[in-house]
Amino acid sequence: MTPLFISVLLAAMCLECRAQKDNVLQAKGEETAAAGGTVTLGCLYNSSSSSGNYLFWYKQDGNNSPKFILMRYSGDDGNTADEFKERFSSTLDSSIRSVPLKIQKLQLSDSAVYYCALQPTVTGNTKTLYKNLWSKDNRILHNIH
Repeated sequence: MTPLFISVLLAAMCLECRAQKDNVLQAKGEETAAAGGTVTLGCLYNSSSSSGNYLFWYKQDGNNSPKFILMRYSGDDGNTADEFKERFSSTLDSSIRSVPLKIQKLQLSDSAVYYCALQPTVTGNTKTLYKNLWSKDNRILHNIH
């Protein structure tokens, strides 16, 4: 089996943050898993909203723009982009403020940077949110924030 290198960067892409407490948290920055296996990417969040939260997952590979994977607002409720429905899933657990992303039947094309975002999410220019620095051999993406 070919090992996959999945690099994970989580960021609170928030336009109307009410307080410094609105954010997403990532314990592990990188995950490595074998092709065909399963990986779960963690995302914990803090929010000053008392009316519910919308959490989003995005995938960015290479120099492409981030792609919408899914949105959750309560449990399994929300929507998932068609191209990700078969292998990507998430359940929002508001009691522990968690919305992990589970990827099954891993493929080499899953190697990417994954973003967890707290609503409201950025819909305009995402290029100014972060800077990327490629390693000399152009295989590993390092994230500077």
